Amino acid sequence: MKPRPLTTAARLSDQDLLPLVQALATLKTPEELTAFLRDLCTPAELEAMVDRWRVVPLLRDGVPYREIHERTGVSVTTTGRVARTLEQGHGGYAVAIDRLAPR
Repeated sequence: MKPRPLTTAARLSDQDLLPLVQALATLKTPEELTAFLRDLCTPAELEAMVDRWRVVPLLRDGVPYREIHERTGVSVTTTGRVARTLEQGHGGYAVAIDRLAPR
């Protein structure tokens, strides 16, 4: 990662994210989004995002961290971070997983 100057804000603001969010919102198909993500992210970044997303439904189903690790190979540390985000984050995981749930 490139070094960034120290700022008073520890996180990116919504305004900082807006151009990227707008670009993502223009994509209409899974194929378009896949191409965009492959262009935007390094393989390691994509792998990290895939790992995080892979554990979300398991956490929502109450699967223990160690079992998640056994099933997915995702570290217990990463699983704990995702669990914390599910509980204390901005609600994005919940919106997406709820929309993907069978009706």
